[in-house]
Amino acid sequence: MPYTYRDANPRALPVPQNARATHSTGQTYKELKLECQQKGILFEDCDFPANDSSLFFSEKPPVPFVWKRPGFWQHNEWLDIVVDDRLPTFKDRLVFLHSEDHNEFWSALLEKAYAKLNGSYEALKGGSTIEAMEDFTGGVGEMYEVKKAPENLYEILEKALKRGSMVGCSIDTRSAAETEARTPYGLIKGHAYSVTGIDEVNYQGQKVKLIRIRNPWGQVEWNGAWSDNSPEWHSVSPSEKKRLYQTALDDGEFWMKFEDFQTHFDKVEICNLTPDALEDNVTHKWEVTVHQGSWVRGATAGGCRNFIETFWTNPQVKLQLTEKDDGKDGCTFLAALMQKDRRKLKKLGAEMLTIGYAIYESPEKDEQLTKDFFRYHASKARSKTYINLREVSDRFTLPPGDYIIVPTTFEPHQEADFCLRIFSEKKTLTKEMDGNVDIDLPELPEPTPPQEETDEEKQFRTLFKQISGEDMEISPEELEYVLNAVLKKTNNIQFKKISLLSCKNIISLMDSSGNGKLDFGEFKIFWDKLKKWIGIYLHFDSDRSGTMSSYELRLALKAAGFQLNNYLLQLIVLRYADDQYQIEFDDFLNCLIRLENASRVFQALSMKNRDFINLNISEFINLTMNI
Repeated sequence: MPYTYRDANPRALPVPQNARATHSTGQTYKELKLECQQKGILFEDCDFPANDSSLFFSEKPPVPFVWKRPGFWQHNEWLDIVVDDRLPTFKDRLVFLHSEDHNEFWSALLEKAYAKLNGSYEALKGGSTIEAMEDFTGGVGEMYEVKKAPENLYEILEKALKRGSMVGCSIDTRSAAETEARTPYGLIKGHAYSVTGIDEVNYQGQKVKLIRIRNPWGQVEWNGAWSDNSPEWHSVSPSEKKRLYQTALDDGEFWMKFEDFQTHFDKVEICNLTPDALEDNVTHKWEVTVHQGSWVRGATAGGCRNFIETFWTNPQVKLQLTEKDDGKDGCTFLAALMQKDRRKLKKLGAEMLTIGYAIYESPEKDEQLTKDFFRYHASKARSKTYINLREVSDRFTLPPGDYIIVPTTFEPHQEADFCLRIFSEKKTLTKEMDGNVDIDLPELPEPTPPQEETDEEKQFRTLFKQISGEDMEISPEELEYVLNAVLKKTNNIQFKKISLLSCKNIISLMDSSGNGKLDFGEFKIFWDKLKKWIGIYLHFDSDRSGTMSSYELRLALKAAGFQLNNYLLQLIVLRYADDQYQIEFDDFLNCLIRLENASRVFQALSMKNRDFINLNISEFINLTMNI
């Protein structure tokens, strides 16, 4: 039978009803289950076959595995992961995750679903507890080194537990030999403990802060102050003991003084749950906003602030903090930046990128910030470090106001998809500073009557006669000759060659008569455009190399009247930039011609509604052939 996470563990958090089906057949879990029942067969998963390819991608299995039958959230969306019930075994024993009870299989089935999600069992190697907690709950993780944690760590843990967050803690090991080693106080090094409670107790007229820890073994407990049988509990009233669920059972769960916790433990990991992963009766919830994005080389992969020339081209997200925390002067939020699908891409050689982010106070203008802003303004906050983890998250408290978050890889030109999540105590507003597509093109001017021409225009007409010949019109071949001759003599511009096809596109843009040639008026209008475009190109060639960086292209196009979003900019860079992210003038000219052609056709077809046009197949083909 097919299994999903929900079948595997009925006590698990509920999976939302809008989870997206991921099976290649397009069938949902219920549909696959029904099909198996109707055919009277056990489910076999063609997407994750029971063979070596699903176990390892870079090596051969160390032993001959036999697959036997016993008798989820990723990147901000819930997924139904459908698996069959065949599990890898060796000598009739499960090879990977297994329960103490050898007839219990839900954990192994859950592991198989997780392996399928990431492409293989090998892809699950490494990582951290917090990464798994996020994938199974949809939460956002944060990690604290206890000795360096903020002074309000107790308050942070208290709020986390009230919100239903999952909290873990551990003691560092200095060598492999120390793993699972027991300290004199009954604590286990390198062990993943869970924090199950935090409270204060009345003790000899004073309030003592306590924290409750659980050893997942179900035994072996802390034996210091406030442990199960310690004398401190003799001075606590029975009602207090009952309120704190204090018992003297060897069940792996124990209380300890918070100061002792800070002394003996090294790390705390918190998985803050999103509202859709919590039961309805949980009242303390985070407010959550999410932004999906991409770093694309040559367009939006600008690297960190060390690379000021490209840093500003990274995606930018505006964060509006409008409401202070209860009883506080600032607004608390978590910013979590996750790089997507890196485990799944391991088999293709992809490794975790080094990622981080910076937060700037936003100016009043509601537009993407440019290089000059970042050159002269320091960040107000930033991730603690750039690190090659799947997710980087930190907690901040800032005054109410508007801020810009810039998520980046450390090095520029590194490509990946990412997810930026903001968890806040109070409601916040966010939006990507990508901007709407906006085209600002002036109306084409009417030609000047010959009798009203200036001396400069008369000289230009004489030149035109020499180029055009007796018919007084310029053909694509004549335009090709003129443009290449002129650009060869233009200093500080690199170009390959203006092709005949490019010249036909230029004539298509300017030709009002439809005869495939340019008359004097049309040619003059184009020549004025060309001079303007050359000026823009030279202005944005900041290093005077004769080429323009693809990262500067956004501002150059805006100066020419084309404000584009990241997606369109990425398409243009993919088409016109070389492998060094440079654009020569002929490519820049071609880009502008196509943009203006497309924009003017769109404007002509959308007179009634400036945002949409309706085309039948004939009109669409006609449109594309003329752009």
